[in-house]
Amino acid sequence: MDRPVRPSLASLSDFQFGAVTTETIEDALLHLAQQNEQAVRDAAGRPGSFRETRIVEFVFLLSEQWCLEKSVSYQAVEILERFMVKQAENICRQATIQLRDKTEPQNWRALKEQLFNKFILRLVSCVQLASKLSFHYKIIGNVTVLNFLQALGYLHTKEELLESELDVLKSLNFQINLPTPLAYVEMLLEVLGYNGCLVPATQLHATCLTLLDLVYLLHEPVYENLLRASIENSTPSQLQGEKFISVKEDFMLLAVAIIAASAFIQNHECWSQVVGHLHSITGIALESIAEFSYAILTHSVGANTPGQQKPVPPHLVARTLRAAASSNS
Repeated sequence: MDRPVRPSLASLSDFQFGAVTTETIEDALLHLAQQNEQAVRDAAGRPGSFRETRIVEFVFLLSEQWCLEKSVSYQAVEILERFMVKQAENICRQATIQLRDKTEPQNWRALKEQLFNKFILRLVSCVQLASKLSFHYKIIGNVTVLNFLQALGYLHTKEELLESELDVLKSLNFQINLPTPLAYVEMLLEVLGYNGCLVPATQLHATCLTLLDLVYLLHEPVYENLLRASIENSTPSQLQGEKFISVKEDFMLLAVAIIAASAFIQNHECWSQVVGHLHSITGIALESIAEFSYAILTHSVGANTPGQQKPVPPHLVARTLRAAASSNS
C-alpha cells in the first residue's frame, strides 16, 4: 500500500479566495464575530490555559505524521484545551462541595495520577476527533491510533479508545466543532481581497500559517509580552494576569495581529493600508493591532535563516509599527 504524501507548504497555502459572494462573506463574518464575543465572555474566570509548548508541538508533529491538514491540528489543540479546562473546573467544583459539606476529602494525588496516565490517550483522541470533523480530507482510524500508542508504550484496546473519545465528547456536551484562529484569518483575508488590499491574499495566507504556528508554539511568551505592553509594566500583578485570560481567547484580535504581522513581513510599505482595512472591518483599535503584531514579530524576526535577507531589527519594527499606527489614527 502506498504511503500517503505529506502535504507540502505549497499545498497548505493553496487556498482559494474570491470564490464566495459578498453576502455570504458578510453573514459568515458576523457569525464569527458573535462566536468570538461569546468565547471572550466565557473565558472570564477560567482556571488558566493548557496551550503549553510541548503539548502543542506534540499535536502538530502527530498531525504532520498522520498527514492531516493544518486546520485539524489547530482544531485538536482547541478541543484538548476546552477538555482540560473542563477537567480543572470539575476538580475545583468537587473540592468546593467537599469543603462546604465537610465530607471526606478525595485522594487528589490519585486523581492527578489518573489524569496524568490518561493524558496521552485523551490528546490522541482529540486529534482523532478533529480529523473526523474534516472528513472530506482524511479520518484517522482506530488501528492507526492504537499502533501509534503501542509504539509509545501505551497498550489500549479499541473499547478504551472509544471510551476516551466518548469521555471527551461528553465533557464538552458533544460541542467539538470549535472555531479556530485560522477560520478568522481566512475570513479576514477574504474580506481584504474584496476591499482591494495591496498585498495578495494568497501571499499573506502562507505567511499567516507560519506565524499562527509560531503563536501556538510560543503562546505564553507572546501573550506575556502583549500583557506587559498593554499595562506598560514589566511585572504584571496576579489580578492583571487573571483578567488577561479573556484576551487569550480573542481569536479575532489574534487573527488581525497575525495578518498585520504577515503584511509587515511581506511588504512593510503596505502595512499601514492593511492595518487600516483591518481596523475598518473589525473595529479593533490601531494601537492594539500594532502592539500585538509587534509582540508576534519580536518572536519571529530575531534569527537569520541561511539564504534569507537579514531580518528587520526589533527596535525598527516597533518604531515603524507605532509610526504607522499614529499616522492612521
